[in-house]
Amino acid sequence: MTIFNALTLVGGLCLFLFGMNVMGQALERRAGGKLRTLLDKMTSRVFVGFLTGLGITAIIQSSSATTVMVVGFVNSGLMTLRQAINVIMGANVGTTVTAWLLSLAGIDSGSAWVQLLKPSSFTPVLALIGIIFYMFCKSDKKKDTGTILLGFATLMFGMETMSGAVSGLKDVPEFTQLFLMFRNPILGVLVGAVLTGIIQSSSASVGILQALSVTGGVSYAAAIPIIMGQNIGTCVTAMLSSVGTNKNARRAAVVHLMFNVIGVVVLLTLFCIVKAIFAPAILDRPATMYGIAIAHSVFNILCTAMLLPAGNLLEKLAIRLVPDAQRREETSELDARLLATPALALGQARNVAGEMAACAVRALENALTSLTGYTPELARSIREDEERCDHYEDIIGTYLVQLSSHSLSDSESQESTELLKTIGDFERISDHAVNVLESAEELQSKGLSFSPAAMAEYETLARAIREILHLSLDGFRQNDAARAARVEPLEQVIDKLKEEMRTRHILRMRQGQCSIEAGFVWADLLTDLERTSDHCSNIAGCVIDAARHNLNLHETLRAAQTQDPDFAGRFRDYAQTYRLPEGE
Repeated sequence: MTIFNALTLVGGLCLFLFGMNVMGQALERRAGGKLRTLLDKMTSRVFVGFLTGLGITAIIQSSSATTVMVVGFVNSGLMTLRQAINVIMGANVGTTVTAWLLSLAGIDSGSAWVQLLKPSSFTPVLALIGIIFYMFCKSDKKKDTGTILLGFATLMFGMETMSGAVSGLKDVPEFTQLFLMFRNPILGVLVGAVLTGIIQSSSASVGILQALSVTGGVSYAAAIPIIMGQNIGTCVTAMLSSVGTNKNARRAAVVHLMFNVIGVVVLLTLFCIVKAIFAPAILDRPATMYGIAIAHSVFNILCTAMLLPAGNLLEKLAIRLVPDAQRREETSELDARLLATPALALGQARNVAGEMAACAVRALENALTSLTGYTPELARSIREDEERCDHYEDIIGTYLVQLSSHSLSDSESQESTELLKTIGDFERISDHAVNVLESAEELQSKGLSFSPAAMAEYETLARAIREILHLSLDGFRQNDAARAARVEPLEQVIDKLKEEMRTRHILRMRQGQCSIEAGFVWADLLTDLERTSDHCSNIAGCVIDAARHNLNLHETLRAAQTQDPDFAGRFRDYAQTYRLPEGE
């Protein structure tokens, strides 16, 4: 083997790793929405979780990426540790698909039809289709499809380049002696683990082993322990991703490591016993690409069959190894590990935004109560909720800005923009809650009060505000455009209530029924509540825009009044429901 063969080998390896990385990222983007749907339907049932992990890994071609996503979901509270265990086991089986795809390069037959299955026959066609999609199509989905095809063509070209570069090694005695060394099972496991740990992809390291198999110098006795070690090495990525996460996320990474280590220990012991007692002749035969793919699949399937029923025991062992702290950990933070898959990152951001929305609505409802039932404890909870909403806005806004630097589809970009707008409105609702609370505190500190007539009017307005808050909250959290459409007519009724209540209060002040100082508090209170309804209208408009894939909020709100056939009827119903009591 000359220096030029070595350079060719390095170049082929680089192309192979680059192609696998590009294809995996494009597959994640292309299948992002489906991945979110799969994970939204996640249940604690063992088989469902196993199939989910298998399916996701088969789609994105990386068990490491799946496990990292699982660690991120557990860290953000979207998945329990028990669910994660099932998914991780499925991911280990799903990763075997890559080895089978790479084994196509080993096809050798005189039949023209069989030769068509050889990558060198069809990857040029895939590359041509891919470059057309990538360069000439404007749709993000088609561009991602083109990137997938180009990535696959690149990795297969790299695979063949590596195979061609090392083919001459079959005549080099030193190379054969090297793999005779790896017939020591412990050494083989260590080599497989170290190689995979360095390149952080078991699929890639299996591909490298398959490329070396064309030399004929890799026997099954050497290949099988290396394959086992590769499964341990792939845990490095998940372990690194768990640094800085909460207890359950670290436990998920530990489960991944335990699963593979226990599987290797048991099956390596069995392998050594069979080798020592029976000495099967197949172990001395040169490994083929197909043989390596079969060995990889059998190992992972046996590990899963052995440990899948023991998921509860793995969970208990992980809890023992990573014990609970005395302090309960927060799980509502956003995990940067999911940014590589925008659809999943958006799903997580929307869930946390739902928590923020509930927090803002709770603050405003408590503020409404503070006008009639003020307590220091209630005031403290309102201010804590407002601070919590500020924190939510900061982390969600920062997360969405970070996400914008990744490649987003049109729909994902629209959803990100909608979330940014909506969290601003919920944060302002929490601000108005504090303003309402301050009005209540001013009444308390100055010994002021509203007249019975004013309080009766306030109760009517408060009921309307509570309804519009829950309409907008439910519309946002459930992505329900029909519920959101009921917000705008109620907002118009609240506008009219505010003006009528302001006018009535001025008349009461003229008649001496209410003090001027209390009148200032009343005016501030009405302004805050009316603006709260405006923010609810904005939130509902964003929900409707999202359903229509349109970002023109002002046009949406105008159209609700002029084009919605149900608007007038709803307006009349709300006006009747929230009619102010007759004046004295």
